[in-house]
Amino acid sequence: MHIAGIRGFPLESKKLHACGRVGAKEPINMPAGDSSEDQIPECDFDPQKLSVRVRVTLAADRTAVDPVVEQVMEAIRETKCVNGKADAIELSLHEALANAVVHGAKEDPTKIVECLVACDEERGVLIIVRDPGEGFDPKTIPSCTMGENLYSNHGRGIFLINQLMDEVKFRKNGTEIHMVKR
Repeated sequence: MHIAGIRGFPLESKKLHACGRVGAKEPINMPAGDSSEDQIPECDFDPQKLSVRVRVTLAADRTAVDPVVEQVMEAIRETKCVNGKADAIELSLHEALANAVVHGAKEDPTKIVECLVACDEERGVLIIVRDPGEGFDPKTIPSCTMGENLYSNHGRGIFLINQLMDEVKFRKNGTEIHMVKR
């Protein structure tokens, strides 16, 4: 699968190397030459069953988020991985990318945000969004459902992601979010 550049923003797509066997405790390795030196943490997606494997990079500019979400969702919808769950995946992907651009990369268009997507019709969709920021502790984010936070104009993205996705994990000091929808 190839995702071409959209509206002048550099996009790149490569196959995502997935872990060895279902239930294996082997890490996913990024292809040689990628900006990520570390391995992606272990998973249980079988590479032989992945119908979509995409790696997209985008400039840390808010206007790059929507076109990337549209293109990634188009690829995901062509599979049987979503079956009525596309809206939850789309909103979660949008929120994760927006957070990476705004908070992680500080809207610096010279910085790059990565999005990795793997789809297995039996296991669901795995999405990883990675930013170049310093990270954060998700436990320190105040609840948007209590007190003065009810009327805040920000702080709902992570809450929505946690409500919509089946599994959410933050890695690498909060610079990476892993989301699974079954």
